[in-house]
Amino acid sequence: MTKKSKVTTAGLVFMVIWGVLTGVLWAYVNPITLVPGVIHLRIFAFLPAVIGIFFGPISGFASGYIGTLVWSLLSGAFIPAHTLLVDGIMVGFTGWLPAIMVGKGRTLEEIATDKSLVWKSVLWCGLSGIAMIIAVSLSLSILGIFDFRWALFWLGLSDVPPLMIGTPVIVKMFIKRLSRIDVSNISA
Repeated sequence: MTKKSKVTTAGLVFMVIWGVLTGVLWAYVNPITLVPGVIHLRIFAFLPAVIGIFFGPISGFASGYIGTLVWSLLSGAFIPAHTLLVDGIMVGFTGWLPAIMVGKGRTLEEIATDKSLVWKSVLWCGLSGIAMIIAVSLSLSILGIFDFRWALFWLGLSDVPPLMIGTPVIVKMFIKRLSRIDVSNISA
């Protein structure tokens, strides 16, 4: 039995909950500010990818996009053209791509028994993270907010390692437990 890709009302509600939770964690649990007002060490950068793998690529994208919007509003870093058009979409991409490549079309039981789960999630999280930091750095540079190379360095430091390390660890830790629960009503 494969996962459904139909979005339900419960699924929409959970997407908003995951997005807000992601944004609040990014805004308030960021122990190290790398560039004040722009970049902080996001130890929870893995949340969109984990949510995407567990609950579907649309949920992962929504977690990243809504999380970015909530974080930027709470932290005072909201830049309309950047946050809505580039940052939100590309952070959502870090939740969508790993979910498509690791989990799409498979049940949680099938994902849990996949011996290559860790390496697949590291690879796809790394690639989505690199694409995200390039696009976001370019946007910050075009808007005159931050130099492209420095943005690339600091965003790479803040987002890619937690994404590549946290995702496989959290997925491996919880996938078997979640596979015993019917999440089909909240998956998208």
